[in-house]
Amino acid sequence: MTHHGAGLLKLTKDAALVEQLKTDYTQANLTPARRAMLDYAAKLTQTPWAVTRQDVDALRLAGFTDRAILDINQIVGYFAFVNRLADGLGVELEGFWDNQ
Repeated sequence: MTHHGAGLLKLTKDAALVEQLKTDYTQANLTPARRAMLDYAAKLTQTPWAVTRQDVDALRLAGFTDRAILDINQIVGYFAFVNRLADGLGVELEGFWDNQ
């Protein structure tokens, strides 16, 4: 989130929201659809083996189409893949340590 926070701030223009998403998205003021999406993304990231049909159904109930659910799934999976590659190779964020 540190790396993408600036981009999210640029899109939302809401520093408080970005900070809340960085610290604990469950406490952020989100629409039910965004909360469902982030709940799914967190579960898929942290405990992918525990994702069930009910998790996908919750996205449908929140208004996501099957195409949107596939997009969410693929984006979360892609970021997990890229982050594991970077972590596994010891890649550091460009300029990250300059601001610490």
